[in-house]
Amino acid sequence: MLLEAALGDDRGGSYFHQEPLTGEQEKLFDRFIAQRAAHWPVDKIIGRKGFYKYDFAVSRDVLSPRPETEILVEEGLNICRQNKCTGILEFGTGSGCILISLLAELPQAEGVGVDISESALEIARKNACNIGVDKRIRFVRTSWFAENIVDELGSGFDVVVSNPPYIPSGEIAALDEEVKSFDPLTALDGGADGLRDYRRITGLAAQILAPGGWLIFEAGAGQAADIVAIGEANGFNRQAVVCDLSGIERCIILKK
Repeated sequence: MLLEAALGDDRGGSYFHQEPLTGEQEKLFDRFIAQRAAHWPVDKIIGRKGFYKYDFAVSRDVLSPRPETEILVEEGLNICRQNKCTGILEFGTGSGCILISLLAELPQAEGVGVDISESALEIARKNACNIGVDKRIRFVRTSWFAENIVDELGSGFDVVVSNPPYIPSGEIAALDEEVKSFDPLTALDGGADGLRDYRRITGLAAQILAPGGWLIFEAGAGQAADIVAIGEANGFNRQAVVCDLSGIERCIILKK
């Protein structure tokens, strides 16, 4: 993969490359190898990561898309198709991989992506353009702890989806080097118990979702029951808890 990136060929051409590398290609390849040896994730070196059906541009300003997060797209699509949902909001859009993947499969839907980082939103805008959904998506730079956020975002959404920070603050230091040093801390640190952002987003979703609207969360291992309890305390009903391929309760589906 690093060689393909150095060659500028992402079609597997490196397997059949017969010519010596140019000086510039060799220099770039050596740099990529040095970065990988220093624990840079491959996707952060080459600037892209496959997720669901598409390649997404990534950088150190966004959380690298994870395969287990694709379950949010799959469940979100089922809900949107069965209920003819057309208005989707994502809290913590990052690279935009979840929201953009949903909109790419739902041509009648429109979306709003919220993130506090302008650098992340620049990546998300690039991805929206590359995948062809930029005309149906609006990005908003704000914190979900901002007092006026409901006025800024509006209401009447059919679906709110989020993969919020959920690592307890005290566990950040023990994470793999490739995660804690190359994914943004704001996308990892979920407060003392890892549930801080679930509480806030659930409260906001209760205000901005239309009656009968859906709230879809990604959860960390062992957090599902607590997230369902937070939802129920805010007037939501548990609809499903879906396990990922590792058997972890990963996707929490709540209904207003």
